[in-house]
Amino acid sequence: MRYRRHPSRLSALITTALLASTTVSGAWAQSSDNQGAMRALLAPHTDATLSSQMEGTLSELPVSLGVQVAEGDTLARFDCRIEQARVNVANTELGVARLNSQAKDRLRRLDAVGDLEVALARAEVEKAQSTLNLAAAQRDRCTLTAPFSGRIAAVHVKPFQTMSAGTPILDLVADGPLKVRLNAPSSSLASLSVGQPLTLNISETGKRYAATLSAINARIDAVAQTVELEAELDQAHPELVAGMTGRALLDALDANIPDQSTLDQSTLDQSPLDQSTQESTTPEPQDNP
Repeated sequence: MRYRRHPSRLSALITTALLASTTVSGAWAQSSDNQGAMRALLAPHTDATLSSQMEGTLSELPVSLGVQVAEGDTLARFDCRIEQARVNVANTELGVARLNSQAKDRLRRLDAVGDLEVALARAEVEKAQSTLNLAAAQRDRCTLTAPFSGRIAAVHVKPFQTMSAGTPILDLVADGPLKVRLNAPSSSLASLSVGQPLTLNISETGKRYAATLSAINARIDAVAQTVELEAELDQAHPELVAGMTGRALLDALDANIPDQSTLDQSTLDQSPLDQSTQESTTPEPQDNP
């Protein structure tokens, strides 16, 4: 028997199979992006917005944007003349109360006064001491000091500005390693675990960094259907700065995605090309002599 092939039909079937392979490969690539890749944000371990603790006029602002400060450094100072005057008054009243108590003690040894008057004199000393402590605490609020070492990230006020209590003055970002904040689909919660490695690709540097999942939020965002995650960088990188963004890929999820070349080959092997080719070759009966 002789077989006649149909070239046009065979070419169409090959083109269809290749398009099917490309479609499946693209679906796997999109599935990889949706399941493994997550938006990532670098954040400091400690940061704070420092605000005014009193109402007054800002007399000194020795720091500016980006300045490095150490713990205990003065960041801002208010006009404290009134608060200092109250401290002086309270200190004077304490001295008077002590003199009065000492006089009562001497009179008591002479049986000139009773025990009640001595106790009242000692109570006046304690009261004056408490008043002095209160005035000193109010005076200390005039000076804003750095609660930890770091850099100034924002300055919200200007020198000689009058403000009320609670007015933001500046933002302070702590030194040290950064943490990574992520949002993963809630459907992948069962496959997440603390200590899971991930790869971080930062957009600003164009480099990849190794990190480890360190925390999983106990609550899921019901609206976005995501769960918040935190990760720690495996080592310090001086070029990284808080606020940089990128994409993170959990290694475990990446390992579950088939290799692209293997997928393409298996798709071609399982395609109906061979079967369709066989169908396209139709046998013709030989002419009988």
